[in-house]
This record gives sequence, structure tokens and C-alpha cells, in this order.
Amino acid sequence: MTIQTQSGFNPLSDDFAQDPYTAYAFLREKPGLAYFEDFDIWLAARFEDVSQIVMDQNMVRSMADIASSDEIAEQKRAANWHDMPHHARFVQFSLLDSDGPVHDRLRKQVFKLFTPKLVNTLRTEIQTYVDGLIDSLAERNEIDFVEDLAAHVPGHIIGRLLGVPDEDCPQLRIWSENIVQFFDIDRSDARKELAERNTTEFYHYLQQLKAEREKAPQDDLLTAMIAAERSGLMSGDELFSTAMLILMAGHGSTIDVLGSGLHALIRFPEEMRQLREDNSLMKTAVQEMFRFESPLPFFHRYCTQDVEVAGQRFSAGTKFGVLYGSANRDGSQFPEPDRFDVSRSPNWHIAFGRGAHFCLGNHLARLDMDIIFSSLLRRFRSIELIDQKPEYKSGLSVRGPKALKIAWQTK
Repeated sequence: MTIQTQSGFNPLSDDFAQDPYTAYAFLREKPGLAYFEDFDIWLAARFEDVSQIVMDQNMVRSMADIASSDEIAEQKRAANWHDMPHHARFVQFSLLDSDGPVHDRLRKQVFKLFTPKLVNTLRTEIQTYVDGLIDSLAERNEIDFVEDLAAHVPGHIIGRLLGVPDEDCPQLRIWSENIVQFFDIDRSDARKELAERNTTEFYHYLQQLKAEREKAPQDDLLTAMIAAERSGLMSGDELFSTAMLILMAGHGSTIDVLGSGLHALIRFPEEMRQLREDNSLMKTAVQEMFRFESPLPFFHRYCTQDVEVAGQRFSAGTKFGVLYGSANRDGSQFPEPDRFDVSRSPNWHIAFGRGAHFCLGNHLARLDMDIIFSSLLRRFRSIELIDQKPEYKSGLSVRGPKALKIAWQTK
């Protein structure tokens, strides 16, 4: 499958996977927005344009208010986004892909559990889990940081928050990755079948877990959402959809930014040295990891009214692709944007989005990263790459290394 624009923009290519930033720079230098003809979308690459789009209340995620049900069905067929009953119920509709009162209602039910104060109460639990994981790996001279360490933390912690038993957390990663892969631009029938089958399995699992919580409530997010359903604040389908979204959205993206974050530290040894010497920089370092290699570099919006962006007029119904990964490397916003700087401040990056769809789980993701990288630098005197050019994931919607093989030495 070949996806290209008139500018030669090819996000499925190996070259783009290894270095999307050359292509992003070309798009930023191009007047106006670039039309991605094979996906019928206008790409916003500059920080100013991306910010305008995501902060505009007339820019929405769902087509519900700008197209008829027949038109939406036709667009789904054209994108091979149809004939997926469970995917349509629980993934294609979600907190992420809703707007207005529906979005506000659903977000309110889970927001209170993701505040900085409540997330920080998990610090000791996360630290204990990370310490145990590192203990189990420390005697090995070489590991794959992504598979052996990073992949085990976010799903485990989010699973505990939701109420998933520890022994089931590894399966969450499999379901999440197999569902999320269909959000990218390669929508083959094989990838479609994989997404639908895993959505179905995930749904049946959550059905059983919900039944257990209804009999024996606990102090977890699933129990809170069951209470919201009983109060009429959330439907049954919305409960399952929201549970899936929380697990999927915070899982793969945090694994990806953990991998790319460590890769950046190794590529910029002076920054790693500075962070070793002054752990108070960890908060700015983590923010810089999100800016430097945004793990979710692409989202979309539809305009509900005629609008002007980057000096161009667009009619209602136009679809925009907002390139967070490009915006976060825009030199008009960030001095020396291609330099990784652990002390960068201010750092008003857009990796978590902005406006109504600002990432709910950003505090938890940043806490995970703070604990993991602080622990690594405290316990290991050297961390080096074995493969000097790790392979990165392909596609437009994700950014992170497939593997990151490292050699380390304890202090």
C-alpha cells in the first residue's frame, strides 16, 4: 500500500520511520497547509497552525454534527472502517472521539481519578514495582529496554488503577496494541480482522470483570464507573468503551516514549550526565522527552464551520491532520528544536494535545517516567546502545523504537 502526497510525503516508508523530521520540516516550510491527497486530509505541521486547530471549539473529532448517517457510513466503507460490530461499539465511539456535552459528561466521570494529587498517591506503589522489575534484570549485562522493562510498567499500573488483576495485565498490552494498530493509515483486511477480534476478546474480558465488581465493589476505577452507570451518568457501552480507551491510550504511548526517551539520553550523553548530577531536572527532562519524540504524533479534526488556517479558506466538513510531532520541532516555538535539552524551560509542547481533548493520563505517564529514569540513573553507572541505529515503528500515528537493546553496568 503506497500512501503519498504531492510533496512525496510517505509515512509508511522505512525512511520516514527512522526520521520523520526531515519530512516535517519540508511541510513546515511549505506555504499554507499540505494536502495529503490519498487520505483526503489537510496536514498542519507548524506549531501555530496546530495550536489554532486544536483550540478551536468548532474543530471536532466526530463527524456526527457535520455529516448524515449515510455519509458517515459511506466514508467508513471507503476507509475500510465498516463491518466491525464490536470495534464500532467500543472503539470507534469513545471519550476520545466524542465532542460537546457527551465528551464533557464522560470526561467528568474519570477526570477526578487522574488529578496530580491522586496520581501522586501511586508513587510508592510504582517505585516498589519498578525496583522489583529492575532487580530481576540487573544481573543481565544486556536487555531489550522496550520489551524487558518499559513494556511491563504502564499497563501494569493502569491495570491496577482500573481494577485489573496483576496476572492479567500482560494480556492488556496485546489487546491494546492489536486494536490501536488499525488507527494508522494502513487499513488492510488482515489488520481489520485483528482489530475486531481483539476488541471482541477485550469486551468479553471486561464483561466478566464488571460482573465480579458488581458483586464485590473495590476501590478502583471500574467500580467508580459502575456507580456512574447506575446513576445514569454513563451507559453500559460507554463504560466498556472508556475502560478500553484508558488502557489503550496510556499503554502503548508510554512504552514508546520510554524507549525514545532513553534513546535520546544515550544519543546526547552530556544531557544524561547533567541529569545524573542533578535529579531535580527530571521533571523538565521528562517533558523534553515528550517534545523531542512525541509518541502520538498525529490526530485529526473536522471543522464544523468555514474557517481560515494558515492563510487558506476551508469549508465546513474539511478534515485536518494535526502533526504534533512536527509542531514540537518547530523552530519558531522552540530554540534549537532538534537538540535534546533536559533543562529546556519554558517547554510549552503539545504532545498531550490542548483544549477539550487534553490528555487525561499525562500526570500518570510523567510519574511513571520520572520513577523509571530516576531509578535507572541511580542504579547504573553506564547505559549504552548495542544496536546504534534502533528500528522505529512505521506509520503516521505512532513514534517509538520497536526495540532498544542496551548494555548496562551497575554502580
